[in-house]
Amino acid sequence: MKVSKWSERLFGTPLPDPVVITSFLFPLLYLVAFLVIPVIVMLGTAFEYNGHLSLYWFRSIFGSSYYFNPHPSDYLVKTIEYGGKEVYHFYGWDFGVVLNSILVSISVMILTTLLGTFFAFIMARYDFPGKNIMRVLLFIPLLVTPFVNVVVVKKMFLPDGIINWIFYEHLHLFPKPIWIDGLVGVIIAQTITYYPIVYLNAYASFINIDPSLEEQAENLGSRGFHLFRTVTLPLALPGIASGAILVGIFSLEDLAAPIVFQGSAIAKKLMSYQIYSSFVSGFAVGNPQMAALALIMLTIALIMFLAVRWYVGLRQYAMLSKGGRWKPRVAKPKWWQALIIAFVAVPLLLITIFPQIGVVLLAFSKTWYGTWPSGFTLENMKAIVTQPDIEHVILNSVLYSTAAIVIIILLSLTASYASSRFKKAKLAPILDSLATIPIAVPGIVIAMSYFFFFSTVPPFKGSILDPTNLLYFFPGAALILAYSIRRLPFAARSISAGLQQVHVSLEEAAMNLGAGRWKALTSILLPLISLNLLGGAMLSFVYCMSETSVGITLGSINSTWYPITAKMRELIIGAVGSANLAAALGVFLMLVQITAIVIANIITKQRYSFIGLT
Repeated sequence: MKVSKWSERLFGTPLPDPVVITSFLFPLLYLVAFLVIPVIVMLGTAFEYNGHLSLYWFRSIFGSSYYFNPHPSDYLVKTIEYGGKEVYHFYGWDFGVVLNSILVSISVMILTTLLGTFFAFIMARYDFPGKNIMRVLLFIPLLVTPFVNVVVVKKMFLPDGIINWIFYEHLHLFPKPIWIDGLVGVIIAQTITYYPIVYLNAYASFINIDPSLEEQAENLGSRGFHLFRTVTLPLALPGIASGAILVGIFSLEDLAAPIVFQGSAIAKKLMSYQIYSSFVSGFAVGNPQMAALALIMLTIALIMFLAVRWYVGLRQYAMLSKGGRWKPRVAKPKWWQALIIAFVAVPLLLITIFPQIGVVLLAFSKTWYGTWPSGFTLENMKAIVTQPDIEHVILNSVLYSTAAIVIIILLSLTASYASSRFKKAKLAPILDSLATIPIAVPGIVIAMSYFFFFSTVPPFKGSILDPTNLLYFFPGAALILAYSIRRLPFAARSISAGLQQVHVSLEEAAMNLGAGRWKALTSILLPLISLNLLGGAMLSFVYCMSETSVGITLGSINSTWYPITAKMRELIIGAVGSANLAAALGVFLMLVQITAIVIANIITKQRYSFIGLT
């Protein structure tokens, strides 16, 4: 009797079922072992000083003007001399490492929200010539090309870059050329990179709004911006806020932009770069201050994550009239709206897709000085299959990502099954939270926590997982574990969506006819959610291949086992001409992503949905 009550309380079933118990315990133990405990170990390191519990490392951060400077130095913009002519130099105020990171993250959130919502509203509500082409182009910025796209952004905003070539030399819209650098450069690069995340969330929210609600508001006299502000925007706000917070977390952990703009001293004064530099310099060894800085970053990210979930849960967004299917409100734009689309939306879109176009141009060129690349060549692309070191990093990434996907499928399947089918179990909400929370944990934090965990805790200390054991350290093992944690939420969410569409009565019917739970799971449930499982696995695989934060920290310790992103980082900061080879790797990653999207769309016969936290 006691066993029955204990089993029902923990697992939601009165009889101890091996399948149910495994579905709960496997993902729980895995996430605790390789997410919770490493973070706790790092927390212990950050709060220890001379063998005692102390706030010393946090006081050293907040007491240092380098890390925390309420009185900013440097400048936002000023006129300087460049190449014999005056230019407007956009740079950024220096508030110290911590405040700089928060300022950049908030700025990127605001800009991506404005840009993503603007494009989403146009695409969801207006029908105009070229809309399908614009729809395709809006997916181009989603193609991840670590480091190289930021290099192109930097070139775009140089005094002799394409932006000045268009707006200063030809259109004469700028009084002087502009040069975007420093923190402003980081903000612009991250905005161009991440705004499609908000766009996808906002677009899905706009098209899911019941048109009768807006029609009722119009019948009561609401029109134009007032209708948008009071009805449309509040209903779409959960998706927009979800995308914005996700962007804020990505901005906080981003390393590509700070590394590319590191020629400006202020670009180095970001938490992500400080932690990263401790790895590449070997300074991370026994450095509790970096552990404290990583915990500050984690705290900020978790506050952002929990804040959006609280805010969305606080307000009621339910559409009571939602019942059947409807067609979203789509109208022909008025003349002034058509002008905005033609002369604001289209130019903005072309500017934001140029980084990916520039990656392709860079991969097929010999040099890029000034406005455009020059010297067509196929050598960079040939190097992918002819240079042993390049082939090696591609094979490494495929191996790590494939191994991680196997783990991700097992974790997401068991976690989603347990938390969705046994909601009354005490462990269900804990498991659901643990499976979701990795999306809010910056990759650089996982890298730092793994460093302290594997280098200090037996039996990992001195093993192939110990980053300080340089002779025997195998980065691939640590990367596989990190990938499986970092990209778990994408597959788990996809599988959870599939489980919600399969009624539990189908499994119960099979079990009533004599099938065991394992038989019902493998013969009934798995075939019905196979498309969701495949879609989530492919999405996770793409993200694993392009994982940057963990790849260029833990993955950079042993060059023999570099993943693709670690090699790209080495090429970007290497000799002149190496960026072209990095661009070739970027094109390879783009092809992998395009292939995955096409296959997923063909198999699932539906467009990719949105990325969100809610």
